Amino acid sequence: MVSVLRVLFAALMTVSASAIASAQQSGAEVPATAQTEVEQPVAAPLVRQILVEGNQRVEADTVLSYLLLQPGQPFDSRLVNLSIQTLMATGLFSDVQFEDRGQIVLVRVQENPIINRVILEGNSAIDDEKITDEIQAQPRAIFTRSRVQSDVQRIIEVYRRSGRFAATVTPKIVEQPQNRVDLIFEISEGPVTGVRRINIIGNESYSDRRLRRELVTRESRWWRFFSSNDNYDPDRLEYDRELLRQFYSNQGYANFRVLSAVAELTPDQRDFYITITIDEGEIYNFGEVTVSTEIPDLNPDFLQAILPVQEGDLFQGQLIEDSIDALTFSAGAAGYAFVNIRPLTTRNREDRTVDVEFVIDEGPRVYIERIDISGNTRTLDRVIRRELDIVEGDAFNQVLIDRSRNNIRRLGFFEEVEVEETPGSAPDRARVNVAVSEQPTGELAFGAGFSSTDSFLIDLSISERNLRGRGQFLRFRISASSNRESLDIRFTEPRFLDRNLAAGFDLFRVNSDFLSEASFQTESTGASLRLGFPVTASTNLQLGYTYRTDNVLVYSSASSALLNQAGSRATSVLTYTLNWSRLNDPIEPSNGYRLQFTQGFAGIGGDVRYVRSEFNGAIYRPFFPGLLGDDVVASFTMNGGFVLPWGGDSVRINDRFFKGGNSFRGFEVAGIGPRAVSRDPDTGELIRGDALGGRLYAVGALEVSFPLGLPEQYGVRGSLFTEFGTLGMLDSADQVDEGTNAVFTVDDLALRASAGLSIFWDSPFGPVRFDFAQAFIREDYDRAEFFRFSTRTGF
Repeated sequence: MVSVLRVLFAALMTVSASAIASAQQSGAEVPATAQTEVEQPVAAPLVRQILVEGNQRVEADTVLSYLLLQPGQPFDSRLVNLSIQTLMATGLFSDVQFEDRGQIVLVRVQENPIINRVILEGNSAIDDEKITDEIQAQPRAIFTRSRVQSDVQRIIEVYRRSGRFAATVTPKIVEQPQNRVDLIFEISEGPVTGVRRINIIGNESYSDRRLRRELVTRESRWWRFFSSNDNYDPDRLEYDRELLRQFYSNQGYANFRVLSAVAELTPDQRDFYITITIDEGEIYNFGEVTVSTEIPDLNPDFLQAILPVQEGDLFQGQLIEDSIDALTFSAGAAGYAFVNIRPLTTRNREDRTVDVEFVIDEGPRVYIERIDISGNTRTLDRVIRRELDIVEGDAFNQVLIDRSRNNIRRLGFFEEVEVEETPGSAPDRARVNVAVSEQPTGELAFGAGFSSTDSFLIDLSISERNLRGRGQFLRFRISASSNRESLDIRFTEPRFLDRNLAAGFDLFRVNSDFLSEASFQTESTGASLRLGFPVTASTNLQLGYTYRTDNVLVYSSASSALLNQAGSRATSVLTYTLNWSRLNDPIEPSNGYRLQFTQGFAGIGGDVRYVRSEFNGAIYRPFFPGLLGDDVVASFTMNGGFVLPWGGDSVRINDRFFKGGNSFRGFEVAGIGPRAVSRDPDTGELIRGDALGGRLYAVGALEVSFPLGLPEQYGVRGSLFTEFGTLGMLDSADQVDEGTNAVFTVDDLALRASAGLSIFWDSPFGPVRFDFAQAFIREDYDRAEFFRFSTRTGF
């Protein structure tokens, strides 16, 4: 019954609609009630076609592919707005408009221009290449205003990193045909923003000068025109905070903190004042040091015994790192390359000790899948890879990765070295990315100087530390002074036969004039072969062979003790040198020691037969570190040598030792040791003759160096010293005695000693040294010297 009613109702509505439509066509009036009952919403017309207008480079189909509105759909303003946003997001267009023409929709686009050229104007301090590497705008790229503004900020950041905080950049465009533009960046570089002063607040144990030496940032001085470390750089300042923390941590200050590091622009906006506020805390020692692990094959007692840190030692953060390295390698030797070592520290404020527990856990096994190297535009890949302590397939070891990074940095070929690890193709795989930034490695140096011994001297050298990108070293050097001329060529291959062997050769010619000391002159020409390799982390061994010809010319005024030395002889000598260094700084050490032993065997060929042995060593310690810090350093140095002839030969004068001058302050060059003398027939006084040198020497020195209280920027330090030693032991064939008042030889191995003051000045023109020394133990025939001055510069 219900379905029947529905059918009748539908039929009635159809008939009514037909009647109304007929009445409208005939002009008959339709009752209002009838119109209301049949009125429906008017549907939007369907889009039949979409046309694209204004495109020049972009195909119309490409534009249509980005539209959400498609033919066959009704015109929808919501879809139109989304289509406009999508097209603008492509970066291809600067304007998009839709026009509804009923069943046809017109899309008008205005394309962004293409960059024809990128022009930099006004940049003189920074090269174009360094700027273009940072920005996105490139020729044939699409021009957008947002990208240009982003590039402006990038250029400003480049200038800020170089210390120019007042730099401004104004972008301009010049329209070209075919919808192209020239993009111009007008740069106003502004002055270099330097560092006028570095103030450190809160330091009691160490002076400002000592702490500034730990910072990379330097105060601006006019002579530092080759350095950029005196420009303010926020990133560098953050690094300086870490350097201070490391320094104090290695001096026992376990609670050291950098409270703040603030840079304030000077009123003239040319420099910054940097103020670093620190809290030193108290000095701590190591307390109980233990090792704990649940790995069955690792013995905690054995591991604790090999630690470089022991209970009672001064707390040093570096010792904790060294302990982690030692434990990592010990675990690796036992077959556990994947261990996590966590140092847990507990500070005991009552007795000022730090307890350390090294917890060793076995970590997940991860292997190196691939090693990628980037940024080496000049240096060959293999030069970098051979410095890595890891290869593909090795177990991942963070210690070896860090060591590899240091090995690459030690080459000196790169400004920056970054080593990052990224996930590999599987959970147990990792990739190692090595990114480097090349720096110049060639050098043309010219040096000039003056000393009280050599008078004026010049030194010209051309060197390349990374020849053809292969890591090889080549140097050509020529120097001349009032009594010495030399020319040498040196070449070194640091990885001979792709092994950790440094091999090289030297070609040299040296002319030396000893007229004022010993009335003879030597001319030496020869060549050397060298081979060196590390023995341990702190020792290395060098092997060498030298063949040279020496021509000794004796002046007619020489004493009879020298007349038999004239002539030419060939020397063939094999040498080895063992070096051992545990210095905290190779240039300005304040702690540690170094030892060197050299021995040469002459006589395998040639005309000369001897065994020559030399030793030198030094120990450095802070002088009252708790009171004076590391600014005052005490040192003890000891040097000795001995030449033993064999095969019935004697030691020629050019193979003997001569001491004095810089090698024994308080005496002239060759001022001590055996000498040909005579007596005045009237007064009986000794008349000094030629220095003859000796086969044996031993010289020691005690020295305390300290700042002189002047501002650090002057670079002036002083030292008090005493030196003591002896030189002598001639062969019997080289000793003469011509009777009363005639020439005779004195050779008594007597003790000599001197004391004095040295002043060192890092002047704008190079290092300057003044020595004031008094010889208080000497022989009558020695030649003493109270004052010595020397300087040298390079440019």
